[in-house]
Amino acid sequence: MLSRDRLGTFLAVLLGTGLVTTFLLLLTSGQPRVPERLAGYPVLVQSPAAGNLPDGFAEPVPWSAADARSLADRLRAVPGVRAAVVDRTFYAQPLRDGVPVVDSTSGHAWLGDDPPDQGEVVVNRDLGVPVGSTVTLLTGAGPTDWRVSGHTTLPGIHVSGEEAARLAPGVRVIGLSGDPDPEAVRAVVGAGDRVLTGDERGRAEPRVDARTRWIGMQILIATTALAGFACVFLVASTSAYAVDQRRREIGLLRAVGATPRQVRSMLHRSALARGVPAALAGVVTGGLAAMPLAGALVDAGFEPPGYHIRWQLWVLAVSFAAGPLVALAGSAIAARRVSRISPIEALRVAELEPRAMSRARWILGLVAAAGAVGAGVSAAAAPDLSELGMLALLGAIALVTAAVLLAPAVVPVLVRVLLGPMTGVTATLARESARTAVRRTASTAAPVLFTVAFAVFVTGTVETSAAAYTARRSATVPSETVLVPDRVPGLGDAASGGAPLDTTVYVAGQAVVVSGTENVLPGTALVSENAAGRFGPTVAVTYADGHQETVRVSGTASPGPFTADLVLARGTVRRHDPSALAPAAFPVPEGPVGAGARVADRDDLAREADAEDDRLVQMFAMLLLAVSAGAGSLAVGNTLLMTVRRRGPDYRVLRLAGASRAQVVRAVVLESALVVAIGSLIGGAAGLIAIAGSARSLAAQVGAAVPVLVSWPAITATVATCLALATITAAVPAARLSRLPPSR
Repeated sequence: MLSRDRLGTFLAVLLGTGLVTTFLLLLTSGQPRVPERLAGYPVLVQSPAAGNLPDGFAEPVPWSAADARSLADRLRAVPGVRAAVVDRTFYAQPLRDGVPVVDSTSGHAWLGDDPPDQGEVVVNRDLGVPVGSTVTLLTGAGPTDWRVSGHTTLPGIHVSGEEAARLAPGVRVIGLSGDPDPEAVRAVVGAGDRVLTGDERGRAEPRVDARTRWIGMQILIATTALAGFACVFLVASTSAYAVDQRRREIGLLRAVGATPRQVRSMLHRSALARGVPAALAGVVTGGLAAMPLAGALVDAGFEPPGYHIRWQLWVLAVSFAAGPLVALAGSAIAARRVSRISPIEALRVAELEPRAMSRARWILGLVAAAGAVGAGVSAAAAPDLSELGMLALLGAIALVTAAVLLAPAVVPVLVRVLLGPMTGVTATLARESARTAVRRTASTAAPVLFTVAFAVFVTGTVETSAAAYTARRSATVPSETVLVPDRVPGLGDAASGGAPLDTTVYVAGQAVVVSGTENVLPGTALVSENAAGRFGPTVAVTYADGHQETVRVSGTASPGPFTADLVLARGTVRRHDPSALAPAAFPVPEGPVGAGARVADRDDLAREADAEDDRLVQMFAMLLLAVSAGAGSLAVGNTLLMTVRRRGPDYRVLRLAGASRAQVVRAVVLESALVVAIGSLIGGAAGLIAIAGSARSLAAQVGAAVPVLVSWPAITATVATCLALATITAAVPAARLSRLPPSR
């Protein structure tokens, strides 16, 4: 049977192991997937990779239509190749009842038998358009009507190879059916082309899916790190606290002759005895929780369609080992300390608590604080925002660790400040109890500190960064009203009225973001101020259709709301990229607003330009908050329940001294509220310091002052939840214990 204290440690290990299992499974399951339309081809030949960093998600450098046709003819001659099909992808979004279908934005060349005729399409049957009817597709040129000739289970819209060549002249993948020898295929293709087999074919996944998966990975890495920190923090602190609560029992053992080594061995075995079954239960619970969360990640846009849990033995083994090892480490530190005390000292635990701040605690706390400062300095010099975010999170973790370790040094001051002005028996009992047991007060406040600190940091970081980017983008929009995309990735020519087009070209093998405007002459280019040093007087570019051209740099582009390193002639962009879209149109073109567009003001544009990213960031923040607040809140209740159960003799002493049951309960509730207040103040201060550091780093990135903002509703709700759990878990057992006869 588990005692109340041992049950508390058991629950802490179960919770910590479950968190690690869930998020480690989700993290390791994010692997590239072969596109469904290419899954039947054992060998894929992909055009040369762009030279950008992996987190740039650049499409491979395309082959021109002529080069792709020549390569496909040569590949058909390879022994074992039954067919070589040219894959093409372009923008095509169907309208349903005049409204764009948001989850279908890609068109492809039909790779199966019986291709559709000219002007016909094969659509996914879930679209709900019957065979023989007409479907309107939005393309780069505008809306066009197509006849539906068939249904498929594959996602997207499918047209004949000839139609696909018109809408997407460039080629990036050729699929080979049959049983070709990959080495024979490599001997035919160029040195820069890639031959993909097996799981490597996942590299052919759409870049939008790769980006979604990368976003999910960043989120899961951060969440897994936080879950791991929560596991270590909660399990180690709870295990150490449980050992410390057994000082009287240890004193009795020492009194009957137990050696310090025997005491430590007993405590280590006890930690493992609770940790192993708790970890097993945590692994099972975490694995079951991971499956529905995988679907939720896809629905939220954190993972591409098809993402699912991949069961890997090493993940389960690491998660299983984490709980008992952390429980053993947490109990070992406390066991080493309590095993050295003399029997008389241990039996006098009710009279005198050990020194709150040991030398080791001071050293570790200051080292953690120094680590937080170092992370903040590194974040200010981070080369990109993803690295900045990770460094900021690591700095916050180090800062919270420092706050927990150094908290006993400030607890007496906070007790005097918070309860000093209050008079009466109840306030006196709560104040003196907290002051004489500083270590206990700091330990019970630690979960609140953890919860509130991360609530302040996570929500405040989101608010601060969103406001900074919105203000910077809004200041560069030249008109009061703009035309923005509505349920579509961009505006086609029919809706945008000649607005600048977005596309990508390749310079020296690297993908470069390009804008196509009408005030640039064909054959020339403008460069942005930030990219001026990267280009010479002329630039050799490879367009989206694989064709190459050398353009002359004629000047510097004016800053605008959308970033582009090069600005080319709009007609040139449209000719080489039929799927190019405009991110917005300003001023609003004359005439009626077409499907997939709506009128907004420039502040709306500033907000909506990053609306999807902001939505993902908000959901990311909520996920982090749920992990930290959920784990922390449960730890608050668990720790206070352990504390109250151990203090039963104290309540009986109060009853013998003449206190009523109501006075005892009020004193317990007030002390619990004091603990929450102390944890909230220290945690809130740590969170605000972390946000201030992030704001300074963000200001260096965007080149403008960034105010520190926090989400007060989220913080208030977090503190209120901790307070409710603390008072309930403390008051209920205290009320029951205080009903016992005083002499019992």
